[in-house]
Amino acid sequence: MKTKVIGLTGGIGSGKSTVARMFETLGVPVYYADDEAKKILYTTKVADELHKVFGEAAFTANTPDRAKIAALVFSDKEKLRQLNAIIHPRVALHFNDWVFNHQNLPFVIKEAAILFESGAYKQCDAVITVTAPQEVRIDRVMARDGALRGDVEKRMANQWAEEKKIALSDYVIENISLDKVQKEVVKIFNFLNNPKK
Repeated sequence: MKTKVIGLTGGIGSGKSTVARMFETLGVPVYYADDEAKKILYTTKVADELHKVFGEAAFTANTPDRAKIAALVFSDKEKLRQLNAIIHPRVALHFNDWVFNHQNLPFVIKEAAILFESGAYKQCDAVITVTAPQEVRIDRVMARDGALRGDVEKRMANQWAEEKKIALSDYVIENISLDKVQKEVVKIFNFLNNPKK
């Protein structure tokens, strides 16, 4: 039996991490691609490549500075593309090893903010997109990160529009009521465990 890879994504503030944790409580292994990308950022080889592309502007005390890198790439699509070209192939290799260590399960979940934007959705057997109204998402991120509204809107502008993601998704979970979200998660979990029913 081949383990299926189910992509889990959603725009910033949609609550995809909340949905991921619900799947984990049901015993499904979840790979947090964004967390792995952050770890990879600090490896020596990646730091060297970042220095070549971004120079000292991306560093504090010879260490990659995520806030500085974010400021550099969020307003410059070419710099964002260069950053992704350094990070994404390494995350993909790490993920393949992780899946190998979880084989013979009905499915695992790959949680990633830019699953569609990076093209990683093409390697998934199905995709779940978590949505929420834009104002709700902005409020959540401002409360969570202490971010300014304008900064949240800039980050949103670098992600695909909800409609575009929904059109390519197999499952859509609207994250407004946690009770409803939980029911949707259980329904998807049951279907993926017993697809022939």
